[in-house]
Amino acid sequence: MGNAMVAGQRQKSKFSVAIQTKGYQDLINNTLGDPERAKRFIASVTSAVAVNPQLQDCNAGSILAGALLGESLNLSPSPQLGQYYLVPFKNQLKDANGNRLWVTDENGNKVKDENGRWIPVTEMCAQFICGYRGMIQLALRTGQYKKLNVLEIKQGELKSFDPLNEVIDCILIEDFEKREAAPTIGYYAMFEYLNGFQKAIYWSKEKMLSHASKYSPAFNREDYMRYINGEYDKKDERHFSSYWYKDFDGMAKKTMLRQLLAKWGIMSTDMQEIIMKDEKLTQLVGTEIVTADIETMPEPINGVTIDDIKQAEFEAVGAQVNLNDL
Repeated sequence: MGNAMVAGQRQKSKFSVAIQTKGYQDLINNTLGDPERAKRFIASVTSAVAVNPQLQDCNAGSILAGALLGESLNLSPSPQLGQYYLVPFKNQLKDANGNRLWVTDENGNKVKDENGRWIPVTEMCAQFICGYRGMIQLALRTGQYKKLNVLEIKQGELKSFDPLNEVIDCILIEDFEKREAAPTIGYYAMFEYLNGFQKAIYWSKEKMLSHASKYSPAFNREDYMRYINGEYDKKDERHFSSYWYKDFDGMAKKTMLRQLLAKWGIMSTDMQEIIMKDEKLTQLVGTEIVTADIETMPEPINGVTIDDIKQAEFEAVGAQVNLNDL
């Protein structure tokens, strides 16, 4: 496909370069309204992108849109904190009339892949995904919870769980290092309101594996077993970029909280927004990749629309002297 050309492909600039341009700087400063807050925001987002090679390939405007959503929820993009993640996905481009764009050869004919399917014109974009620690933060801010907990249950700890009365009999391993090394057999989540109302759920790891296989097309149980056992070629590592592979327990705990809070928890406006966005994550395919349009990204965020972000992105790209060096 050496002679193939990509019609309508957008030029792309590195986020670390684009965010320093006047268009992005003005947009961020006007949105956040505080120079110091804007400085911290730029530093934290740039740092999060720098440690993720796949994010570095993403459209800068989509990174900014996801990061501004996280900022509007007062959540940190730091991977170490795990409050939210900017996950790469593949966005199929369309022309001005909304028609899909396809890779074409020098004669304008659509190019097919090895399976005989036309190859779409795509670009990498970033999607905001809330982590379980972010969900905990949003829940606690309601001021209605006396207790809120979610944790892994290790082999040998669980005696029984009564789903009718929601009572767990569990003796945790006291030695931290031994507990960390022990195999996980399930997940437990519970909350108690200030008024005394309580709810608790327990899922076995087998149930969680079935849930992930059913609702995340990015996840495959057999591939997961190969991944955790190191039985895969390093060149295929991008196939395992889904957080269900990289942090199964973290995704499992988020799933437990979502199941618990969506059904029984107090739903603040922020929590409702997170739950609604999670409903769309079943579209994820491949390595956490979804087909979507940038126009579907949240708008407005603190008064900023997608058009504002696109304009800043246009100025950022136009400001580059040699885009091939980026």
